[in-house]
Amino acid sequence: AGCGEGRNLVYFIHNGYDVYGVDANASAIKMTRLQAVGYEPERFINTTVEDMIFPPEVFDYIICIAVLHFAKSHEHFHKMMESLLKVLKPGGTLFIRVATDVGLYMDVSEQGIATLPDGSPERYIFRMDRLEAFLEKYELELVEPAKSVAVHKLRSMSVFVLRKK
Repeated sequence: AGCGEGRNLVYFIHNGYDVYGVDANASAIKMTRLQAVGYEPERFINTTVEDMIFPPEVFDYIICIAVLHFAKSHEHFHKMMESLLKVLKPGGTLFIRVATDVGLYMDVSEQGIATLPDGSPERYIFRMDRLEAFLEKYELELVEPAKSVAVHKLRSMSVFVLRKK
């Protein structure tokens, strides 16, 4: 979900996994299709995460790396999450990496948006103090503890491996 040019799909494509991809960038989808030799081009769709058109509960695993922090507000973030979880089977795994507040002290707007100290554009910031409520709201459980990388006073990204209950 948010496959870009297919960087994170290469292993799966070259090892015959049953993969699909979506990205809001049409050029990125074209590049993914070029890499996905032997796969129907229709598997790689130019759409946003929140507008995916796959049937409910169709995927066992979803990878969503560095996409959710492009949400424009809490509402947008939740639409993206709801869309991901709609197409994930019960018991399925969701692997996400998102900007977080781990080790950072910054002003975050009421809508969850902040300019990171590293000067990058505004991002949606997942607040770690809301993790338990997030897991409960979406009926998710951590498969393993969250992992975070904080670049001292500049930015922080966290990885969550989640299972849909």
